[in-house]
Amino acid sequence: MKKLLITGASGFLGWHLCQLAKQEWEIYGTYLSHPLEIPGIKMLKVNLTDFRELQRIFSDVKPTAVIHTAAHSQPNFCQTHPEESHAINVTASCNIAGLCADDSIPCAFTSTDLVFDGLNAPYRESDFVCPVNLYGEQKAIAEAGMLERYPMTAVCRMPLMFGAAKSFIQPFIQTLQAEKELNLFVDEFRTPVSGKTAAKGLLLALEKVNGIIHLGGKERISRYDFGKILVEVFQLPATKLKSCRQQDVEMAAARPADVSLNSSKAFALGYEPLSLRKELQELIIE
Repeated sequence: MKKLLITGASGFLGWHLCQLAKQEWEIYGTYLSHPLEIPGIKMLKVNLTDFRELQRIFSDVKPTAVIHTAAHSQPNFCQTHPEESHAINVTASCNIAGLCADDSIPCAFTSTDLVFDGLNAPYRESDFVCPVNLYGEQKAIAEAGMLERYPMTAVCRMPLMFGAAKSFIQPFIQTLQAEKELNLFVDEFRTPVSGKTAAKGLLLALEKVNGIIHLGGKERISRYDFGKILVEVFQLPATKLKSCRQQDVEMAAARPADVSLNSSKAFALGYEPLSLRKELQELIIE
């Protein structure tokens, strides 16, 4: 059976990938600080920022392909911990591309819509990157560095993602269920998808893409309007859902206003996100 190495398997996207890919692959998943048992997956504790450890994993596992999802992905954390986040987001990513190049194996990397400044959406793959925070900057540097080391890398720019566990919607749901106030931005726009859809897109990109691909959803929506759909689908009390603006909230990292992605290139390859309402309804069924 083909061997797939998934870094960050204990994270949100890594977990979804493991669930989907284990039907066709023998999966080796890495984690660092969040041990997690996933049935049918061989989990390995690895410090990806230690190059020797990384080399040893490649040597021991001998993967047929790699999907690199491990990252410090909280913009505020990256802004306040620049060296720690750079080590995993940039250095480790480039090293992984180099090791994949050594063995000429498929490699997919999860980048972000936050490589853009939010002033000229919707963004295509060919648009210039211009991040407004350190997380976006690190991902943009990693994209260029990985493609320089290994042009066959599939650089997958991911949108805002949600799912049945470990995503941003769980605190939203809990807050509204407790009838506490939930303030969501009316002036921040994204093209969200579920973790399951994102995982399908990554596996498709691993197989069919060299270079940059956008894996956004089909709907551009503000956080506040997303919250309204969430209220309807999960039948939550709506009275405490309030709108606010980015300038109302003090954050360590600046946020771009509109980083919605044009993902028509991926759609043409067979990437098929559902409507947001359907994606959320499926979470209830699960």
